[in-house]
Amino acid sequence: MRNQSYSLESNQLRSKHGSRQLDQGFAIVIDIGKTLSKVSLWSKDGRCLEKLTRANAALPGEPYAALDTAATADWLIKALGQFADHPVEAIIPVSHGAAVVGIRGGMLAFVPPDYEFEIPADSLSAYRAQRDTFAVTGSPALPAGLNIGTQLHYLEAFEVLKSCTLMPHAQYWAWLLSGMAASEVTSLGCHSDLWCPAASDFSPMAKRRGWADQFAPLVRAGDVVGTLLPELAERTGLSPTIRVYAGLHDSNAALLAARSFPEITGSEATVLSTGTWFIAMRSTAEPVELTSLTDARDCLVNVDAFGQPVPSARFMGGREIELLGQRVDRPGLDGLANVLTSEAMVLPSQVPGSGPFPASTSRWINRPDADDDQTAAIALYAALMADTALDLIGAKERLLIEGRFAASELFCRALAALRPGTRVYTVSAEADVSFGALRLIEPALVQPGKLVLVDPLDHDLSSYRTAWHAAIEAQV
Repeated sequence: MRNQSYSLESNQLRSKHGSRQLDQGFAIVIDIGKTLSKVSLWSKDGRCLEKLTRANAALPGEPYAALDTAATADWLIKALGQFADHPVEAIIPVSHGAAVVGIRGGMLAFVPPDYEFEIPADSLSAYRAQRDTFAVTGSPALPAGLNIGTQLHYLEAFEVLKSCTLMPHAQYWAWLLSGMAASEVTSLGCHSDLWCPAASDFSPMAKRRGWADQFAPLVRAGDVVGTLLPELAERTGLSPTIRVYAGLHDSNAALLAARSFPEITGSEATVLSTGTWFIAMRSTAEPVELTSLTDARDCLVNVDAFGQPVPSARFMGGREIELLGQRVDRPGLDGLANVLTSEAMVLPSQVPGSGPFPASTSRWINRPDADDDQTAAIALYAALMADTALDLIGAKERLLIEGRFAASELFCRALAALRPGTRVYTVSAEADVSFGALRLIEPALVQPGKLVLVDPLDHDLSSYRTAWHAAIEAQV
């Protein structure tokens, strides 16, 4: 191995299915998210045969909180071994885009920072004086370590970047499996401060600081970077001829999945990916003026797997819902009528400094006692935040909601009611990040499920939305 040693002790390994189907899996998708890590096995015709998951946790400590890459790697290697009786041909990783990894001498040069770690104010201030403008990078100035450039600036103070090769988080997992270092644009091009979408090149600051030269060679997300390391093949029982792909940013993988539907492909459409982050990414039928985006409200320019700029907006929806203390990712409209009658509502933002209202302080208005009523108010809050983010990027015509919160009937139907001019869809089968990554291996794959048109709520939400926005303006 070219990293720290890993034990194969049990690490919260659990399977989505009770028993393995008889189908043969040809590809494995690794999805290392902020909250969950997932490893899924896929058939040639695009069906998920098995999925293993693990909850992630950050490592507290000094001088920064870090991602627990060692524990994740332990679990990942054991998880891969669960698929050794399948004729696996390919592995492709995806991950969130707010982590950077450095390697030196075949080892980690530093433990990757957790992007929620609060960078000291003096370091953050010094960094922001040097960053390029939003017009150049499409990256807004984000709190904590959400801009990768912020992390690199902070890490330099500890002299851990010297002589190391840098790469985005998704490509770290490709390196771990193949020993080959690479970088790619979907991860570099998502609010990193390190990429210039218009020039398809590193940003001026990344070049001035010398970071651009330290990143591993650029490849495309769908490029094969190598084959499975022999020692890993021996430990997992998988073939050493398995192709390891570079991989990509998770929200861009969700966009690829959505583009496999005929209703979305080549059309004016927006994908709202829901998880820890709610990220809206607009596929435009014709070019749009990216300068119309406002970085002050967490709009940004992503870069898709083919290098094209994608107008985007986001807020930390899953984390906000978690902090509010109720589950909304399930069917049901209980509590809605009570909430609308009492105008019980949540104001933004549970996570300060991000989303469409970064300066707003969260509070309840007319907070109800009943759990069902609280759940309904939180689902409406998520829908109103998503509606605002969609307006900021000019989303229209078609919207696909994918990810965990597509299961929330109230959230989806409320968003459809708030946007009567938009056809809002969910999908009837797994059509998520992992399927999008799979399409880089097999571009002709068609979604096994169908889009389901969301029925808007019968309730008129216009007065509730007006009151919500008025309450936000009153407290600013």
